[in-house]
Amino acid sequence: MMNIKVISKSGILPKYETEGSAGMDVRAYLDEPVILKPGERALVPTGLFMEIPAGYECQVRARSGLAIRHGIGLVNGIGTIDSDYRGEIKVALINWGAEEFIIENGERIAQLVFAKYEHVSLKIEDELSETERGAGGFGHTGKK
Repeated sequence: MMNIKVISKSGILPKYETEGSAGMDVRAYLDEPVILKPGERALVPTGLFMEIPAGYECQVRARSGLAIRHGIGLVNGIGTIDSDYRGEIKVALINWGAEEFIIENGERIAQLVFAKYEHVSLKIEDELSETERGAGGFGHTGKK
């Protein structure tokens, strides 16, 4: 298990809610509630600052319960916190739902998943190797 240095203004750390959870739930750190009206976006602070090791990223992902029950998601789908970022982690939420949603201090608003990555070098070529799929894109294998 990897250890990551964290500063938490609230004194509360993100945590895995179950043994099999891939993501750690992260909470809002607010002086007052944030009201998200339908279609509105907000950058919600967490009070967290992290020192993520080189070669890793922290992915910010939506919570499925908030998404299905209230239409609350992430503006950018999945956010990435890079290893060289030292500012406060904030979550870009959007209300896709039909009713306003109130975010309270301490409410679980997203989940964090840590992932290893590699840098690659790109090389311009004139052709690519052939595969069975080829250039087949979205839906090319059919519906059933």
